[in-house]
Amino acid sequence: MIEKHIRMNITLPESVARELTLIADELKDKKSRIVAKALELYFDEIDGQIAEKRLNEFNQGKTELVAAEKVWKELGL
Repeated sequence: MIEKHIRMNITLPESVARELTLIADELKDKKSRIVAKALELYFDEIDGQIAEKRLNEFNQGKTELVAAEKVWKELGL
């Protein structure tokens, strides 16, 4: 399935923009594709950090677990 693409305008530091251009030229790839791939990798890393944060909050008693069955019931699933 082809995913819909959304046009976005972003501002990058000049050094990052320059490096992006060099990499795109070297790989003969689109800058947008390189940025998308880089963000996917970054999001994977951040997901791990968020999971660790939530686990620490749970271990410190700052949050509690909710049984999946309870959530499904509340959502009518």
